[in-house]
Amino acid sequence: MENVKSVLLVGVGGQGTILAAKLLTLGLMEAGYDVKMSEIHGMSQRGGSVSSQVRFGKQVLSPVIELGGADLLVSFEKMEALRWLEYLRPEGKVVVNDYEIPSAPVLSGAAEYPAGILDELCARASTIVVDAAAEAERLGGAKAMNVLLLGATIKLMGLESLDWEKIIRENVKPQFVELNLRALAFGQTLVG
Repeated sequence: MENVKSVLLVGVGGQGTILAAKLLTLGLMEAGYDVKMSEIHGMSQRGGSVSSQVRFGKQVLSPVIELGGADLLVSFEKMEALRWLEYLRPEGKVVVNDYEIPSAPVLSGAAEYPAGILDELCARASTIVVDAAAEAERLGGAKAMNVLLLGATIKLMGLESLDWEKIIRENVKPQFVELNLRALAFGQTLVG
């Protein structure tokens, strides 16, 4: 099953992780790939860990990425990157948003947000750090950071030739289409 590629998208509820995975899946399906996607929502309404696993290739038998099986780990929040790092292949890459969302224990004062996360990620894996929230805000709205990270994913997985504009236009609310198209294009420039 060498032809199967695995992308793990992780974040915190409310960041648009699942929408980004859905857009990726729809684009891959339209391009003729066999695609399997699975989601874990946890307490994803706001603040809980969220993960989406997208596997694609000629024939995909399982939607689940095993430990050490992800070609690409895309993290919308930096602590989540560290939490899911064991799923990355030794030769895999990490794209991490330099963004913090304090967990409930941190907010209550029972714990501190760990320091040095980005340094640890860079020491343990091939890591690209982006400030997706600031870049999306600069493009017109911080809510587009998920599609900006999707753009980085598309570039790193060599999927630029697919019709992503069509996928965005068909699956994003009309008032956000242009912003998301700009974010998608800009995200590709951050990693290549």
